[in-house]
Amino acid sequence: MPRKISFLNYKGGVGKTSLIVNTAACLAQRGKRVLLFDFDTQSNASIWLMRLDRWNKLNADGSGALYSIFEPGRARVKDLIVRDVLESKTGEKLLPGLDLVPTTFNLVDLESEYRNDDGRPAYLLFQEQLAEVEDDYDFILFDCPPNILRASQCGVFGSHEIFVPANPDALSLIGFTLLVEKLHKFQALSAGFREASMGPAAQVKGIVMNAIKTGTDIEVPRMRMQLRLNQFKSARRVAPTARIFDAQVRDAMVVRRAVALGLPVNLVAQDAQAGDTDNVLGDYRRVADELIQFSDTPHTLQPATR
Repeated sequence: MPRKISFLNYKGGVGKTSLIVNTAACLAQRGKRVLLFDFDTQSNASIWLMRLDRWNKLNADGSGALYSIFEPGRARVKDLIVRDVLESKTGEKLLPGLDLVPTTFNLVDLESEYRNDDGRPAYLLFQEQLAEVEDDYDFILFDCPPNILRASQCGVFGSHEIFVPANPDALSLIGFTLLVEKLHKFQALSAGFREASMGPAAQVKGIVMNAIKTGTDIEVPRMRMQLRLNQFKSARRVAPTARIFDAQVRDAMVVRRAVALGLPVNLVAQDAQAGDTDNVLGDYRRVADELIQFSDTPHTLQPATR
């Protein structure tokens, strides 16, 4: 069974996309088969991994983007997967094992214009198609916008786990609190559509302190986040094993350079081969390794095949 994980916080600007893209790349470099879904209408993960030239063609046509499974509805998720998405300018595959289902700006229409003739919610249609491909992967990651509207609902309903990127500030704590409340309401709303074969509904399993600026005192914000997490655990609003990651990610210029180059940090950082771990690349690798270990039930993962 693959690990299906949504990265989500109700506060925007926490570095969610940089965290999920670089974690996914590190998982792939660890030999895991990874599929990343971009559910954010800003399309940042898609633009980053496909680069503008490839993404612009997709945005102009739209038929290969995520919204096409809903409107016009003739595509299926399995048709949209960009295999080994990272390519050089000559088409060389740079990181085998990292696949992408891209999105474009038209995904915003899912929130206001999409109407399903049979009355089924969008997240149920998506879940049925996800089931057709999920056994090909070890990890399926969902980059969700900072809300639980229709696009995020698809990722959350398809997930078993939710990880919360957070900055060491009060707004991240507020965003986490709001997320848990909204998540509880969505799980109650969608419970009638969940079948036993799908497994349990997604719960918050962990919090990752991300994009920490140099000189920031993280101990007090981390303590406050831990107190709120403990309150939610006592109220059974998050997973009983939920915790803050030991690994934490610093803010670094190389992340912005990686975005500009259309590559994850592990394909940009010059010290990657030198084995230096005291840098943001080491941070992402520790997050990926902790994510692999971060489960309260054993996952027996068979080697994924094409």
